[in-house]
Amino acid sequence: MSLRNVLKGTGVALVTPFKQNFEIDFNALEKVINYVIDNGCEYLITLGTTGETPTLNEEEKNALIYFTYDVVKDRVPVVVGIGGNNTKEVCNNLEAYPLHKAAAVLSASPYYNKPSQEGIF
Repeated sequence: MSLRNVLKGTGVALVTPFKQNFEIDFNALEKVINYVIDNGCEYLITLGTTGETPTLNEEEKNALIYFTYDVVKDRVPVVVGIGGNNTKEVCNNLEAYPLHKAAAVLSASPYYNKPSQEGIF
């Protein structure tokens, strides 16, 4: 099946809820995930720019990916955001992150160092 058919309709970029002590609030995130799926979302994006990704360490990012897979339970496709200004780090994360259940990867072009179109590819 082509990606065009998998990612069709309305996708929701998830926020990352936090507790007062700045830890990820996984209970709140589970409620958000179930709410958007139950209300017609056709795919989810975790670790996008809406997900407070710059404030998370690598362990937290991996935990968010696994948690999202576990809660979604294949009800909708999951897109994982892997982006940043450091190309080498983005490439390393593409190899290191658990992408086995991801329908796609979302990688926005760098927002501070502006590469050419050729540089983006």
